[in-house]
Amino acid sequence: MTRRRLPTPDERRLWRIAMRDAEPMPGRQIETEPEPLATMAELVEEPVATSLAPPPTARQHPSPPRPVRAPHPPLTPGSTANIDRRTGDRFRRGELEIDGRIDLHGMTQAQAHTALASFVHRAWNEGRRCVLVITGKGSFGGLGVLRQATPRWLADPALRPMVLAIQPARPKDGGDGALYVLIKRRRDRKD
Repeated sequence: MTRRRLPTPDERRLWRIAMRDAEPMPGRQIETEPEPLATMAELVEEPVATSLAPPPTARQHPSPPRPVRAPHPPLTPGSTANIDRRTGDRFRRGELEIDGRIDLHGMTQAQAHTALASFVHRAWNEGRRCVLVITGKGSFGGLGVLRQATPRWLADPALRPMVLAIQPARPKDGGDGALYVLIKRRRDRKD
């Protein structure tokens, strides 16, 4: 644990100036610090450097940089780039067993977003693998609001770490009005 740095006299002076109009909370007293006369650093004169050698560096051997975790690849419907080929093919064809389903019909965007986030978290915690999200096709032949928003919500940083892939559903499972969602396996589970 690193030691906290104490504020310099200038920083303390600026803090007092900034807080001069502040009133203490009821039952609290104002903490006052006596103004230091002079610091030891101010009293000691800097020695003149007699050596022409460059000053020593703080570390002769820097530690290797930490590996940076790569961001999750974009979540595009139909892409199975980050899963094995056999699972990807079965997922694309709709052959994976559906472990859970949620129907977002009739919900507002806010309700649907909250319900979807809760559903994905629960599915991930329970070890479910392939789930079906029914969004509806929308009215008047256009793309529905929930149909357009669901892939964005699943790509959100809060849900993306739990989602491997998304795929439009087969006609028997809802077709254009539904999505298959492949959930990542939890690595810390002990079943």
